[in-house]
Amino acid sequence: MKYILSIDQGTTSSRAIIFDKYGSIVSVAQKEFRQYFPKPGWVEHNPTEILKTQIGVIIEAVTNKDLDLKEIAAIGITNQRETIVVWDKKTGEPVYNAIVWQDKRTSKFCDQINKKEKSDLIKEKTGLVIDPYFSATKVKWILDNVKGARDRAERGELILGTIDTWLIWNLTNKINHVTDTSNASRTLLFNIITLDWDDELLELFTIPKTMLPVVKQSSEVYGHTKSILNNIQIPISGIAGDQQAALFGQMCTKRGMVKNTYGTGCFMLMNIGEKPIISKNNLLTTVAWKINGITHYALEGSIFIAGAVVQWLRDSLKIIKSSQDVEKLANSVDSSEGVYFIPSFAGLGAPHWNQYARGTIFGLNRGSTDAHIARAAIEAIAFQTMDVLKAMESDSGISIEELRVDGGATVNNTLMQFQADVLNIKTVRPKVVETTAMGAAFLAGLAVGFWENQEEIQSIWQMDTSFSPTKSRDKIEKGIEGWYNAIKALETWTKTNV
Repeated sequence: MKYILSIDQGTTSSRAIIFDKYGSIVSVAQKEFRQYFPKPGWVEHNPTEILKTQIGVIIEAVTNKDLDLKEIAAIGITNQRETIVVWDKKTGEPVYNAIVWQDKRTSKFCDQINKKEKSDLIKEKTGLVIDPYFSATKVKWILDNVKGARDRAERGELILGTIDTWLIWNLTNKINHVTDTSNASRTLLFNIITLDWDDELLELFTIPKTMLPVVKQSSEVYGHTKSILNNIQIPISGIAGDQQAALFGQMCTKRGMVKNTYGTGCFMLMNIGEKPIISKNNLLTTVAWKINGITHYALEGSIFIAGAVVQWLRDSLKIIKSSQDVEKLANSVDSSEGVYFIPSFAGLGAPHWNQYARGTIFGLNRGSTDAHIARAAIEAIAFQTMDVLKAMESDSGISIEELRVDGGATVNNTLMQFQADVLNIKTVRPKVVETTAMGAAFLAGLAVGFWENQEEIQSIWQMDTSFSPTKSRDKIEKGIEGWYNAIKALETWTKTNV
């Protein structure tokens, strides 16, 4: 067996990446799928389209390089996490579209839960805050709003899962209804202390326990592919939510190591070891992974809009033709000239957690151009990351000395340099920036002996470029002060306009 296949099922596209023994990419295939926005604040995917595109890219990745499925030692899956699917256990038909992590339709219900003063209970059990972002309220909405769904669920006819669960159930021909600890910990239904579904939370969100998948480790054999892939039985042996997978792919396996993934959103995770820390700074505590019976936890700060702000500049504002153009445009000016862009199109994530915030630009004048807006958009990604990192240092008591970065936006050297300047620490980009997919591959390979242990994997990870702070601290501090003022102004607007 020569290769590991990684399924990377993201928010906007399905991908398949094949890795060899040295962690090098052998083949990649990708296909975008449709985004549905039925109402303002609603975001949906078609689960069947996700499955079809995912199978399509698997076959494409194999055939592109004239590989043989029989050469695949194992499959690892990483996925958009909080997105949820509810489907019929017998027919396999979804009862509704997948409700995506970005969806805000359950905001009012979350407000009701907060009024019942359940937030402390939920945080102690799950490490999470009450927010439409997580899966539980989405499931409740489906059961309450899709005709007949609640009755069918209570009769045991419906089951649910995050996208990893949906894919495995289909790839194993409706046999294996499973997830791993990292995905389970993002549902608001999983107790991260006991590492099991929590009956009290299930009652709070009125979700029948029979709907839930079995929770497994992040690295073990869950089942084998059936007829869906030419009848070749390949073990599926690694699962991790996309951000936990990236943490593992970056080899942040020791306490205090931190990575930030720059994708549609921006997600920073810090490995905090084998004991959970409940954040006092509005960060999330999550399960990083469970391997060989040992659970590692992480602090996480979620930034909802990162790379998506560049897409907005391209598709809505139309000041660039492609995402790659943003760096050149931003570099055509020396600074943003006091323009601050808070891209809170889907609310503000950590550490602010303002679900009603909206995208806002401050500091425009007659001399402001599209270049200043582009630069402010790039800088906003770095400023938001700074907010999260400072919160992590406060919660953990650890002074962070290095940030490992990955994801599509890390090709933007301007962003990476500004990130190092704002954080005042070294920012390190690895040679293989597909660390999310790589993490899933590592987890899958460990389970089947493709790699002997984590030490062998550690030797594979290699640095590409390191960015160190270069700018005047006075200028940077002034910019940071302006950012905080903009955040305060947005919070004031929110209070008076919602």
